[in-house]
Amino acid sequence: MKQERLTEDLLERLLAAEAPEAYLGERDAVIDRALTDYLRELLADRGINRSELSRRSGVNITFVYDIFKGKSMPGRDNAIMLALGLSCDVRETQRLLRLAGISELWPKRRRDAIILWCIEHGMTRVACDDELYRLGERPLFDPKDDADGGRA
Repeated sequence: MKQERLTEDLLERLLAAEAPEAYLGERDAVIDRALTDYLRELLADRGINRSELSRRSGVNITFVYDIFKGKSMPGRDNAIMLALGLSCDVRETQRLLRLAGISELWPKRRRDAIILWCIEHGMTRVACDDELYRLGERPLFDPKDDADGGRA
């Protein structure tokens, strides 16, 4: 998978530029990447298919296919579940959330801190849900949400 520049580095270069055009003219400054393209890259990198991603993540198979077709966008919990199903690290998870137009995981939020810890320790979605439940937080997967593709 192609290595992207860190957002912090790009922000520093943008703020130091004489004018926006100077920054925008740089080769790796702006990335017009769609969530579906990123998910396809992650699938290929992991050597799994969409149905395996659905099984690992707990996201409804029809909804997974709709996301890949660009017909639907995942809500925050479903995006996190996809990241866990793809065994994403923290950086990949945050990028997936940004591309989905969703707020990133924030370590100052109790539930987000638990999820970040689980991701950093390579936990599955099921193990992450167990940890959330154990610590009194709402799990990511809710079986009653499965029928309609999950919560927003």
